[in-house]
Amino acid sequence: MEIMTADEKERLSAKLAELIANRPKITARIAEARELGDLKENAEYHAAREQQGYEEAEIKRLQKRLDQSQVVDGTTQMAEGVVFLGSTVKLRDEKNGEEDLFRLVGEASGDLSLDYVEVTVTSPMGEALMKASVGETISVRAPRGVKKFLIVEIT
Repeated sequence: MEIMTADEKERLSAKLAELIANRPKITARIAEARELGDLKENAEYHAAREQQGYEEAEIKRLQKRLDQSQVVDGTTQMAEGVVFLGSTVKLRDEKNGEEDLFRLVGEASGDLSLDYVEVTVTSPMGEALMKASVGETISVRAPRGVKKFLIVEIT
């Protein structure tokens, strides 16, 4: 079972719907390419079939994830001042005093334009953050050694 926030489930559902809606377009592309003739040397046909295979595998993967997922509501933990899935946490690096925002997620979206850094619950940072509270110092094993952060705020 995978635990995720309501936002993450909504994002995955939208991606799944988009892939399912794209099925007829790919089928049409394959049919058009097939009409061009010799399938052995038909690059358009092979590219369309490859895309179809990729998208069908992604549809199955997303359906499985959504079927096996459980949506959690982190508001109870946030009210108690504890970091939980979906929490946004302001951390202060104890070495240089810099502050950054981190959000604990089930799976990173890859969106680099966000005002915070996404941290998965299975990463070293995510494991250290889980169930920590404001004022607590966490230690994170990084490739260049252990880093320590003070939890300044949880939202």
